[in-house]
Amino acid sequence: MKSLQQYHIPFTGLKSGKHHFSFEVNDDFFGEFEYSLVKNAKLIVELELDKQDTMLMLNFQITGSIFVNCDTCLAAFPLEIEVKERQIAKFSNDVTLEDDSEEIMVLNKNEHAFDISGLIYEYINLAVPYINRCDNEGNAEWCDQEMIEKLKSFSVKVEDKENDIADPRWDALKKIKNN
Repeated sequence: MKSLQQYHIPFTGLKSGKHHFSFEVNDDFFGEFEYSLVKNAKLIVELELDKQDTMLMLNFQITGSIFVNCDTCLAAFPLEIEVKERQIAKFSNDVTLEDDSEEIMVLNKNEHAFDISGLIYEYINLAVPYINRCDNEGNAEWCDQEMIEKLKSFSVKVEDKENDIADPRWDALKKIKNN
């Protein structure tokens, strides 16, 4: 977790107003998370922190590419992503106040730093599409043609309907339907 220290933002020394931070996210970052969907990436995180008296407003912009595996041919290909997210952190002395929601989190007034590594990790993993296909992304040059040919050789070929022999049981059911 030492490599994640750079993602701790000490906000107590900052003046009220907007502050800008920039971070590089690469393979070392994702190596810190055991079950990450992303293992290989080159991303830039631009963070605009707006410090106010009672809250912090964090605006994230994450751009770059992640390497994902194609669900069809299993080849790794770069996928360009662009993520814009907002997080609000409000200050409170009340420990029982657990009003954490997706966009608002509660920080104790005694805290002096904010760890954004978990937020960055979450935003990037949520940007990974459910289905990854290298030909859909216009990256057909990454596609493993040998694997595609192998899959085609194992696929079941559908005969023309004219060549199909009708099952007499279906004919009986069709007669019932027509009546």
